[in-house]
Amino acid sequence: MYREKRVIPVLYMVIPCYNEEEVLPITSKMFLDKLMELIGQGRIAAESRILMVDDGSKDATWRIISDLAEKNHYFMGIRQSRNRGHQNTVLAGLMEAKDLCDITISIDCDGQDDINAMDDMVRAYMEGSEVVYGVRSRRDTDTMLKRATAQGFYRFLNWMGAEVVYNHADYRLISARVLRHLADFKEVNLFLRGLVPLVGFASTNVYYERHERMAGKSHYPLKKMLTLALDGITSLSIRPIRMITGLGLFISLCSFIGVLWSVTVQLMGRTVTGWASMTSMICFIGGIQLICLGVIGEYIGKIYMETKERPRYIISERTGDVAQEDNER
Repeated sequence: MYREKRVIPVLYMVIPCYNEEEVLPITSKMFLDKLMELIGQGRIAAESRILMVDDGSKDATWRIISDLAEKNHYFMGIRQSRNRGHQNTVLAGLMEAKDLCDITISIDCDGQDDINAMDDMVRAYMEGSEVVYGVRSRRDTDTMLKRATAQGFYRFLNWMGAEVVYNHADYRLISARVLRHLADFKEVNLFLRGLVPLVGFASTNVYYERHERMAGKSHYPLKKMLTLALDGITSLSIRPIRMITGLGLFISLCSFIGVLWSVTVQLMGRTVTGWASMTSMICFIGGIQLICLGVIGEYIGKIYMETKERPRYIISERTGDVAQEDNER
């Protein structure tokens, strides 16, 4: 439904949800109020909707989404057959919406992202941007550890060759035109923060302040952040492999120098028993080899998963269409 001329766009808010029964009754009202405000101001069309994607929640999240959709036609919901992770959930919502709207805005349901930044996002789209990234202006609400790890996360990803927008998570506007091209990326190991910039097209940033979570607890601890960083690096960059090659060449050079030195010392008759130095060298080389094998193993594992071509998400239910067959993609 992409329109060549920029008339009043149809917006779909894509909201991933996982075990959010505590916060959803609060933030759903916020999302609806913002949608009505944008419609009332004539910035988006009346056909705009709020699409909530349940990532196989174990609590009452899906029941709440179903109730919202039953009571108000501005709410829609789809449910994954099981928990598949945040990135796959966002993708499921985007792919569901791409043929129904002109633009999407993905945002977490916890109320931390400033919902009023949507005004600037829509404005930027009308001015010509196909992708608008929501970027945090500061991290005052984070703990010192969270702030340090998050900032290090973005710097490390960029240094390793994964192109990401600094301090941007998954709060972004994407046009239907861009989504159609994003659908051509078939990676199973998803890292949307790196894939969206790869698609290209005109983009800009909108800055906002992030708030405290309104209810419930975070589902993105340090462990998941590290896993996401690893997926981002191994799916978007081969720099670690090249670093291993460089390290191997450096170790080989040092070993060659060591061989020349040992032969020279032997010929000069100055050899002595060197158990400690030999043991240290063996341990060092052994450790380097295991680390290198581990990095190579990560890439082989990613290749293994990609060759299977398993569906990235499976939609088991839709609001208002219980008899709908499962969609596999």
